[in-house]
Amino acid sequence: MNKKLEKKLKGLPQSPGVYFHKNAKGEIIYIGKAASLRSRVRQYFQNSRVRDPKTDLLVSEISDIEWTELESEADALFLEAELVKRYLPPYNILLRDDKSQLYVRIDYKSDYPTVTTVRRPLDDGARYFGPYLNGFAVRKALRYLRRAFPYAVSRPVNQKRASLHYHLGLDPGLEDGRTTLSDYRANLRKLMQYLKGERVALMRSIESEMKKAAKAQDFEQAAKLRNQLGALRTLGRQTIFGDREIIEASSDQALVELCDLLGLARPPRRIEGFDISHLQGTDNVASMVVFVNGLPDKANYRKFKMRLAGNDDFGHMAETIKRRLRDENVKKWGLGDLMLIDGGKGQLRAALGAREACGKKIPMIGLAKRREEIIVAKAEIVPEEVPKLVSRAKTAGAYVAETPDFINIDLPSGSHIVKLLQRIRDESHRFAVSYHSTLKARRQTASALDEVPGIGPNTRKKLIRHFGSARAVINADTAQLQSLLGNRRGRQIAKYLTALR
Repeated sequence: MNKKLEKKLKGLPQSPGVYFHKNAKGEIIYIGKAASLRSRVRQYFQNSRVRDPKTDLLVSEISDIEWTELESEADALFLEAELVKRYLPPYNILLRDDKSQLYVRIDYKSDYPTVTTVRRPLDDGARYFGPYLNGFAVRKALRYLRRAFPYAVSRPVNQKRASLHYHLGLDPGLEDGRTTLSDYRANLRKLMQYLKGERVALMRSIESEMKKAAKAQDFEQAAKLRNQLGALRTLGRQTIFGDREIIEASSDQALVELCDLLGLARPPRRIEGFDISHLQGTDNVASMVVFVNGLPDKANYRKFKMRLAGNDDFGHMAETIKRRLRDENVKKWGLGDLMLIDGGKGQLRAALGAREACGKKIPMIGLAKRREEIIVAKAEIVPEEVPKLVSRAKTAGAYVAETPDFINIDLPSGSHIVKLLQRIRDESHRFAVSYHSTLKARRQTASALDEVPGIGPNTRKKLIRHFGSARAVINADTAQLQSLLGNRRGRQIAKYLTALR
């Protein structure tokens, strides 16, 4: 044990948290959780403690330790899962056990199969999947999978009619004969195939079934299969990630590496990601997501409804950055350490121009979709620092291409930096698409009566209840409107309705 490590062991706190074992190269080789960091981490170095050969091998490689203190063991469990997912430390695979893992239990052979989560598998004939490190993530994924493959979570008692969950599309309705046991089991086989990690093969199979059903003109079955595919694609876009600021930037390898690559003064504690979403120039929106110390801070997400009309990604990005950097917003939200623009040189150029117009100084980079290239503007760097940046990028294993105005950095796909930036970019895209979809649905369901002065929500309900539809209201004559709303108001509204015919 080196002196640096020995000193750190003496400074370990008693609080819960997550710890990082590193080797001599500074690489994270194991991430663990602890109810007491002091007690748990010291156990690795107790000579009297009996260890298995794999743990002995781990201890022999430990050269440094970092840790993050947390408020509870639950926080430690959650953060551990997310960091293991990002860094994939080799010893987390070698030393994984089932002490706190979650299993998905499917009693497939039962006459009323159910899907539940349990901590300990039993020899009861049911099928178990796992163990899974993050129970929260598993339960959230199951909620989305239930939309694709409706399943029961318990056997109903003295219930003969279909439950509310059936009407919500979440339960097969076995008790009411809405589906047969064989069809239900066929559905569960698909769910089990997904849990085995065979997602691609499953989606191909469902798509093939859908086409066969459509060809046979069994459109009801084709629609069910189409909905299954849609639910699976939705699940694939979900980001299951932490919401709290619970990790120090100095402990996050991706942030440290990003700081070194870009030559920043310190690791970017707060990174803001921006994206644009629209459909052929309609319902244009932008999103701003915030990652603090490598984790999303959803309380500080912001969305913008674009004022600039049409299909103009560059113009919309410029508008977004200008609105974000307005003095009142800077005062309310503060300034971050780095801005990540979803897009290539055009989007980044527009964002940089908007930032300069606002008179603010904050580092800004782009992430191009096609090859996941990091785009850096040379104007952001002191001329003599450009060769140094290129050298650092090449040392990190990147392919670098230069143009007169930009540097394109193509890092290996397994790079910690790329993984972090992809997460931020994907989250900004998800948030933008979500807001765009909301506006689109709102517009599609809006009534033509909403644009008529004098017709508010209550009057609209009254008119539609009386005439039967918005079209019937528009075609109503003045006398009918006066009879329902009064002479003066009925005559006034009739004038506007005439223009809509």
